[in-house]
Amino acid sequence: MGNPSGATASTANANNYLMDKPQYALSYNNAKRIPNWVSWQLSSAWLGSTPRQDDFRPDTTLPSGWYRVTSSDYSGSGFDRGHMAPSADRTNSVSSNSATFLMTNMIPQAPDNNQGPWAKLEDYARTLVSQGNELYIVAGVYGECGTGSNGNRCTLNPSSGVSIGVPNRTWKAILVVPNGSGSALNRVNTATRLIAVDMPNAQGIRSNDWRSYRVSVDQLEARTGYNLFSNLPVTIQSVIEARVDNVSN
Repeated sequence: MGNPSGATASTANANNYLMDKPQYALSYNNAKRIPNWVSWQLSSAWLGSTPRQDDFRPDTTLPSGWYRVTSSDYSGSGFDRGHMAPSADRTNSVSSNSATFLMTNMIPQAPDNNQGPWAKLEDYARTLVSQGNELYIVAGVYGECGTGSNGNRCTLNPSSGVSIGVPNRTWKAILVVPNGSGSALNRVNTATRLIAVDMPNAQGIRSNDWRSYRVSVDQLEARTGYNLFSNLPVTIQSVIEARVDNVSN
Protein backbone atom coordinates (compact mmCIF):
# COMPACT_ATOMS: atom_id res chain seq x y z
CA MET A 1 0.00 0.00 0.00
CA GLY A 2 3.02 2.28 -0.36
CA ASN A 3 6.65 2.98 0.59
CA PRO A 4 6.34 5.19 3.69
CA SER A 5 9.85 6.65 3.67
CA GLY A 6 10.70 6.48 -0.02
CA ALA A 7 13.26 3.75 0.70
CA THR A 8 15.51 2.65 -2.18
CA ALA A 9 17.70 -0.40 -2.77
CA SER A 10 20.83 1.73 -3.01
CA THR A 11 23.79 1.43 -0.64
CA ALA A 12 24.06 5.22 -0.88
CA ASN A 13 20.76 5.26 1.01
CA ALA A 14 22.14 3.18 3.87
CA ASN A 15 19.77 4.44 6.57
CA ASN A 16 16.65 4.06 4.42
CA TYR A 17 17.59 0.92 2.51
CA LEU A 18 14.74 -0.97 0.84
CA MET A 19 14.65 -4.75 1.29
CA ASP A 20 11.79 -6.41 -0.59
CA LYS A 21 11.27 -10.03 0.46
CA PRO A 22 8.50 -12.44 -0.58
CA GLN A 23 7.10 -12.33 2.97
CA TYR A 24 7.45 -8.60 3.77
CA ALA A 25 9.23 -5.41 2.78
CA LEU A 26 11.26 -3.13 5.02
CA SER A 27 13.35 -0.02 5.29
CA TYR A 28 16.64 -0.86 7.00
CA ASN A 29 18.70 1.62 8.98
CA ASN A 30 22.36 0.61 8.77
CA ALA A 31 23.47 3.16 11.37
CA LYS A 32 21.03 1.79 13.97
CA ARG A 33 21.06 -1.77 12.57
CA ILE A 34 17.30 -2.14 12.91
CA PRO A 35 14.38 -1.60 10.53
CA ASN A 36 12.76 1.82 10.33
CA TRP A 37 9.54 0.09 9.29
CA VAL A 38 8.32 -3.28 8.03
CA SER A 39 5.27 -3.74 5.81
CA TRP A 40 3.30 -6.89 5.00
CA GLN A 41 -0.04 -8.23 3.86
CA LEU A 42 -1.97 -10.68 6.01
CA SER A 43 -4.68 -12.93 4.64
CA SER A 44 -5.84 -16.49 5.24
CA ALA A 45 -3.40 -17.63 2.53
CA TRP A 46 -0.49 -16.80 4.85
CA LEU A 47 -1.89 -18.75 7.81
CA GLY A 48 -1.54 -22.49 8.37
CA SER A 49 -0.13 -24.99 10.83
CA THR A 50 3.62 -24.51 10.44
CA PRO A 51 5.25 -24.35 13.89
CA ARG A 52 7.43 -21.46 15.02
CA GLN A 53 10.92 -22.04 13.63
CA ASP A 54 12.87 -19.95 16.18
CA ASP A 55 15.83 -19.76 13.79
CA PHE A 56 16.99 -16.23 14.61
CA ARG A 57 19.88 -15.47 12.27
CA PRO A 58 21.79 -12.75 10.40
CA ASP A 59 20.36 -11.51 7.10
CA THR A 60 22.93 -12.47 4.50
CA THR A 61 21.17 -10.40 1.83
CA LEU A 62 22.45 -7.16 3.39
CA PRO A 63 25.05 -5.43 1.21
CA SER A 64 28.62 -6.63 1.43
CA GLY A 65 30.56 -4.83 4.13
CA TRP A 66 27.55 -4.02 6.31
CA TYR A 67 27.51 -5.56 9.75
CA ARG A 68 24.99 -8.39 10.03
CA VAL A 69 23.35 -8.46 13.44
CA THR A 70 23.32 -11.85 15.14
CA SER A 71 20.90 -13.24 17.70
CA SER A 72 23.60 -13.24 20.36
CA ASP A 73 24.02 -9.45 19.96
CA TYR A 74 20.85 -9.13 22.06
CA SER A 75 22.01 -11.55 24.78
CA GLY A 76 21.85 -10.13 28.30
CA SER A 77 20.58 -6.78 27.05
CA GLY A 78 17.22 -6.81 28.85
CA PHE A 79 15.44 -6.42 25.50
CA ASP A 80 13.59 -9.02 23.44
CA ARG A 81 14.45 -9.77 19.85
CA GLY A 82 11.20 -8.09 18.86
CA HIS A 83 9.62 -9.13 15.56
CA MET A 84 8.06 -6.42 13.45
CA ALA A 85 6.40 -8.87 11.00
CA PRO A 86 5.24 -11.57 13.47
CA SER A 87 6.14 -15.22 13.22
CA ALA A 88 2.48 -16.16 13.70
CA ASP A 89 1.49 -14.09 10.63
CA ARG A 90 3.54 -16.45 8.43
CA THR A 91 2.54 -20.04 9.21
CA ASN A 92 1.68 -21.32 5.72
CA SER A 93 5.15 -22.83 5.17
CA VAL A 94 8.49 -23.37 6.87
CA SER A 95 10.22 -20.90 4.56
CA SER A 96 7.63 -18.19 5.23
CA ASN A 97 7.88 -18.60 8.99
CA SER A 98 11.66 -18.83 8.93
CA ALA A 99 11.88 -15.53 7.03
CA THR A 100 10.41 -13.68 10.02
CA PHE A 101 13.43 -14.68 12.13
CA LEU A 102 15.94 -12.70 10.09
CA MET A 103 17.52 -10.09 12.34
CA THR A 104 16.63 -7.32 9.88
CA ASN A 105 13.03 -7.89 11.06
CA MET A 106 13.98 -7.36 14.74
CA ILE A 107 14.24 -4.42 17.09
CA PRO A 108 15.38 -4.27 20.74
CA GLN A 109 11.88 -4.39 22.26
CA ALA A 110 11.00 -4.01 25.92
CA PRO A 111 9.64 -7.38 27.12
CA ASP A 112 6.50 -5.79 28.60
CA ASN A 113 5.77 -4.09 25.26
CA ASN A 114 6.57 -7.11 23.10
CA GLN A 115 4.79 -9.70 25.27
CA GLY A 116 1.98 -7.38 26.41
CA PRO A 117 -0.13 -4.97 24.32
CA TRP A 118 1.99 -5.45 21.18
CA ALA A 119 1.37 -9.22 21.23
CA LYS A 120 -2.32 -8.74 22.01
CA LEU A 121 -2.71 -6.49 18.95
CA GLU A 122 -0.97 -9.10 16.80
CA ASP A 123 -3.45 -11.70 18.03
CA TYR A 124 -6.37 -9.37 17.41
CA ALA A 125 -5.22 -8.75 13.84
CA ARG A 126 -5.34 -12.47 13.10
CA THR A 127 -8.90 -12.65 14.45
CA LEU A 128 -9.84 -9.98 11.90
CA VAL A 129 -8.52 -12.27 9.17
CA SER A 130 -10.62 -15.14 10.52
CA GLN A 131 -13.63 -12.82 10.28
CA GLY A 132 -13.22 -12.43 6.51
CA ASN A 133 -10.71 -9.63 6.02
CA GLU A 134 -7.28 -9.13 4.54
CA LEU A 135 -4.96 -6.71 6.27
CA TYR A 136 -2.28 -4.33 5.05
CA ILE A 137 0.06 -3.67 7.96
CA VAL A 138 3.06 -1.44 8.50
CA ALA A 139 4.95 -1.33 11.80
CA GLY A 140 8.00 0.56 12.90
CA VAL A 141 9.87 2.64 15.42
CA TYR A 142 10.98 6.16 16.17
CA GLY A 143 12.87 8.04 18.85
CA GLU A 144 15.94 7.18 20.85
CA CYS A 145 16.35 5.10 24.01
CA GLY A 146 13.98 2.57 25.54
CA THR A 147 13.61 0.83 28.88
CA GLY A 148 14.12 -2.91 29.10
CA SER A 149 14.32 -5.27 32.05
CA ASN A 150 17.84 -4.01 32.81
CA GLY A 151 16.89 -0.32 32.67
CA ASN A 152 17.06 2.47 30.12
CA ARG A 153 19.39 1.98 27.16
CA CYS A 154 20.01 4.02 24.02
CA THR A 155 22.09 1.33 22.33
CA LEU A 156 22.97 -2.32 22.72
CA ASN A 157 26.73 -2.75 22.77
CA PRO A 158 27.45 -6.44 22.36
CA SER A 159 30.89 -8.03 22.43
CA SER A 160 31.11 -7.49 18.66
CA GLY A 161 31.62 -3.81 19.42
CA VAL A 162 28.87 -2.83 16.96
CA SER A 163 26.08 -0.82 18.57
CA ILE A 164 22.39 -1.41 17.88
CA GLY A 165 19.95 1.46 18.34
CA VAL A 166 17.16 1.13 20.89
CA PRO A 167 14.00 3.01 19.86
CA ASN A 168 11.82 4.99 22.24
CA ARG A 169 8.48 4.16 20.55
CA THR A 170 6.90 1.31 18.58
CA TRP A 171 3.99 1.94 16.22
CA LYS A 172 1.72 0.00 13.89
CA ALA A 173 -1.03 0.78 11.38
CA ILE A 174 -3.49 -1.84 10.08
CA LEU A 175 -5.77 -1.30 7.08
CA VAL A 176 -8.72 -3.73 7.32
CA VAL A 177 -10.09 -4.67 3.87
CA PRO A 178 -13.03 -7.08 3.50
CA ASN A 179 -12.26 -10.10 1.31
CA GLY A 180 -13.48 -9.84 -2.28
CA SER A 181 -12.52 -10.07 -5.91
CA GLY A 182 -10.15 -7.79 -7.74
CA SER A 183 -7.60 -5.41 -6.31
CA ALA A 184 -7.79 -4.61 -2.61
CA LEU A 185 -7.22 -0.97 -3.55
CA ASN A 186 -10.62 -0.99 -5.21
CA ARG A 187 -12.23 -2.26 -2.00
CA VAL A 188 -10.99 0.61 0.16
CA ASN A 189 -13.29 3.58 0.72
CA THR A 190 -13.84 6.31 3.30
CA ALA A 191 -15.62 3.85 5.61
CA THR A 192 -12.69 1.40 5.65
CA ARG A 193 -11.37 0.64 9.13
CA LEU A 194 -7.83 1.81 9.88
CA ILE A 195 -6.23 0.96 13.23
CA ALA A 196 -3.11 2.79 14.40
CA VAL A 197 -1.20 2.57 17.69
CA ASP A 198 1.83 4.28 19.20
CA MET A 199 3.33 2.53 22.26
CA PRO A 200 6.28 3.29 24.53
CA ASN A 201 9.17 0.86 24.22
CA ALA A 202 9.21 0.44 27.97
CA GLN A 203 8.50 -1.80 30.90
CA GLY A 204 5.41 -1.53 33.09
CA ILE A 205 2.84 -1.79 30.32
CA ARG A 206 2.45 -5.58 30.03
CA SER A 207 -1.15 -5.66 31.28
CA ASN A 208 -2.29 -2.58 29.36
CA ASP A 209 -4.95 -2.85 26.65
CA TRP A 210 -3.56 -2.13 23.17
CA ARG A 211 -6.66 -0.02 22.53
CA SER A 212 -5.42 2.58 25.01
CA TYR A 213 -2.58 3.41 22.61
CA ARG A 214 -4.75 4.14 19.56
CA VAL A 215 -3.95 7.27 17.55
CA SER A 216 -4.74 8.49 14.05
CA VAL A 217 -2.44 7.74 11.13
CA ASP A 218 -2.13 11.50 10.68
CA GLN A 219 -0.62 11.64 14.17
CA LEU A 220 1.80 8.81 13.35
CA GLU A 221 2.87 10.56 10.16
CA ALA A 222 3.52 13.79 12.06
CA ARG A 223 5.68 11.94 14.59
CA THR A 224 7.65 9.81 12.12
CA GLY A 225 7.78 11.95 8.99
CA TYR A 226 6.45 9.02 6.93
CA ASN A 227 3.61 8.90 4.41
CA LEU A 228 1.61 5.77 5.20
CA PHE A 229 -0.74 4.06 2.71
CA SER A 230 0.37 6.46 -0.01
CA ASN A 231 -0.98 4.20 -2.77
CA LEU A 232 -4.53 5.01 -1.69
CA PRO A 233 -6.34 7.93 -3.35
CA VAL A 234 -5.64 11.14 -1.45
CA THR A 235 -9.38 11.75 -1.04
CA ILE A 236 -9.67 8.46 0.89
CA GLN A 237 -6.43 8.96 2.84
CA SER A 238 -7.56 12.35 4.09
CA VAL A 239 -10.66 10.83 5.68
CA ILE A 240 -9.52 7.53 7.13
CA GLU A 241 -6.09 8.74 8.29
CA ALA A 242 -7.65 11.52 10.36
CA ARG A 243 -9.83 9.10 12.36
CA VAL A 244 -8.86 7.37 15.59
CA ASP A 245 -10.25 3.84 15.61
CA ASN A 246 -12.90 3.39 18.31
CA VAL A 247 -14.18 -0.15 17.76
CA SER A 248 -14.46 -1.69 21.21
CA ASN A 249 -14.24 -5.42 20.45
